[in-house]
Amino acid sequence: MLPTLRQLQYLKLLAEHGSFSRAAEAAHVSQPALSAGVQELERILGAPVVERTRGNVQLTAVGVEAVRRAEQVLTQAEDLVVAARNAGRPLSGRFRLGIIPTVAPFLLPAKLPGLKDRHPALRLFIREDLTPRLIAGLKGGQLDAAVIALPYSSSGIQHARIGDDEILAAAPRGHALAGVGPLPAGALKADDLILLEDGHCLRDQALAAIDLEAPRGDDVFAATSLHTLVQMVSSGLGVSFLPRMAVKAGLADDPGVVVRPISADAPKREIVVAWRTGSSRAEEARLLAEALTLD
Repeated sequence: MLPTLRQLQYLKLLAEHGSFSRAAEAAHVSQPALSAGVQELERILGAPVVERTRGNVQLTAVGVEAVRRAEQVLTQAEDLVVAARNAGRPLSGRFRLGIIPTVAPFLLPAKLPGLKDRHPALRLFIREDLTPRLIAGLKGGQLDAAVIALPYSSSGIQHARIGDDEILAAAPRGHALAGVGPLPAGALKADDLILLEDGHCLRDQALAAIDLEAPRGDDVFAATSLHTLVQMVSSGLGVSFLPRMAVKAGLADDPGVVVRPISADAPKREIVVAWRTGSSRAEEARLLAEALTLD
C-alpha cells in the first residue's frame, strides 16, 4: 500500500505550520481528520513521522526525509495538473514568478504591459526576494520560474537568457572618482565602498568583477536596497555599484551622484529566467525570457 497525495500534503503542511490545528486549518479539514491521515501515513511507512508533545510537533528523522520526498511528489503532481490544463495555451492561467530586488523595479514596469497584451489570459503572481530563497522556491514548487542574475551556481536549475546588465560605479559628486570615462585600474578600494547587504547577488558579482573582497568591520555601511544605496552615495558616504538597468530607469538621477564605467572591459551580470529541471512549465519560462529580453 502506498501513501496518498492527501496524506503527503497533510505531512507537508504539518511540517510548515508546526501544529496539527494550524495544519488542519491550512488543509481546510478538521484536526481529527488531519491527525488520522498522518497516523495512516505512519502505519504505511512503518515508522513515526512526528513526535507529539504538548503544544509542539517535532519531525522524526523519518519524517524529515518523508517531507523532502513528499514535496517532490506533490510538485510533480501539481506540474501534471498544470500541464494538462494549459496544454496548447502557453502562458495562460496562474504563473508564479520570482524576481530579485535589483531587477524587479527596473525590468517589470517596462516589460509587463507588453507581456499582458500578448498573453491576456496570464495571471502573474510576483514574489520579490533574494536569489537563494527564489532558488529554494523553484525547487520546492512554490515558484514556476524566477528572474535571477548569473553567475550563480545551483544544481537542478535550468535557465534562458534575458540579456546582459553592465555593472557601473557610482561616486559622490566632488569625489576623486567622480570623473568621466572608465575608472583607472586599481582606483576602487574596499575601504571606500558602501554595498548592499550580504545576500544580494549584485554585491558579490560586482566585487568579483574587480577582484576585491568586501570591506570588513562593524562600521561598514550597508544598504537594504539600491534606492537607499544611491542616497548613501549622494550623501558622500562612499562609492558603490549600480546596474545599468537601474541607471537607465533613472535611479541615479541625483545631482549628488556621478556614474561611470568601471573599466573598458565593462563587467556585466547575465540576467536569466530560471526554472526547476523537469518542470512542465519550462517552455513557458523560455517564452517569458523572450518577452523580457533587455533592449
